[in-house]
Amino acid sequence: MAFRMQFLSDNSAAVHPQVWEALKRADAPDTPYDTDALSRRLDDAFGALFGREVAALWVASGTAANCLALSTMVQPHGAVLCHREAHIEMDEGGAPGFYLHGAKLVLAEGEHAKLTPGSIREALDAIRNDVHQVQVHALSLTQASEYGCSYRPSELAELTQLARSRGLKVQMDGARFGNAVTWLGCSPAEACGDVDALSFGCVKNGGMSAEAIVFFDPSLADVARYRRKRAGHLQSKGRFLAAQVLAMLEGDLWLTNARAANAAAGEIGQAAGERLLHPVEANEVFLRCTSAEREALRSQGFGFYDWGSDAARFVAAWDTREADALALGRAIASL
Repeated sequence: MAFRMQFLSDNSAAVHPQVWEALKRADAPDTPYDTDALSRRLDDAFGALFGREVAALWVASGTAANCLALSTMVQPHGAVLCHREAHIEMDEGGAPGFYLHGAKLVLAEGEHAKLTPGSIREALDAIRNDVHQVQVHALSLTQASEYGCSYRPSELAELTQLARSRGLKVQMDGARFGNAVTWLGCSPAEACGDVDALSFGCVKNGGMSAEAIVFFDPSLADVARYRRKRAGHLQSKGRFLAAQVLAMLEGDLWLTNARAANAAAGEIGQAAGERLLHPVEANEVFLRCTSAEREALRSQGFGFYDWGSDAARFVAAWDTREADALALGRAIASL
């Protein structure tokens, strides 16, 4: 069924015109793989963004970004601790086990899909420190969370300090990192905290087919380069992926796009009132909604996903029209 007003996913949004222009400019001969001029600029571009030395690699998907980053931190006999609703658990089709050669995921709880020090300790303390049980090697955080809620810098500091005290590496799934940064109103470094690697989301924020892994421990990038090739993600014309990422960073387009998506979600959330299941702290809105109410909204031309038997998820994107967000808000308020 075709819907006039689309709130299914920010993955379904259009590619931003500036990204298209960057791709056109990149359509000229250069050296292959990641030796081209654009790919070589990524380290400095992200280093300037975060105010520290980094190593940045392009990949074609968020799944690859998450799993390749984690593969540098976790041995096959180890595990990743993540939230029960984390994307690597719920939506990546077993990719972590594939990329990590059988390493498992250890699941923890937390309201609004955010981990807490208590839930992390509870999960870790349940594991005996002997060869008969899988040991956790890394902590994975999602910013913003799967329910559209953002970790405050103080929360991140507490979680990463706890991870360090337990000898864990820390990876961040930043598929909607820009949305978290703009909602928090802080610097990218503050919204990231002391992590070892960040999956920097572009596709959900106006990109076409490129994500970036930002390694704050550059030695991990040396391992990731080999694993990226082995996984089939070293594209021969990598300049086209680098061009998309650089276009997002240029002039803070990534923040401009995220700000527009957040504003649209805010309009919807404000109209939802007591139906809200989670605070709106990025560009996703989760509502209590019966099946009859969902059908009523769809009959008015709104596209969205059911979220279980009595809820719905609405996702705003960089190109969501204000008129559509306002129309959806009015439709929800009138249910």
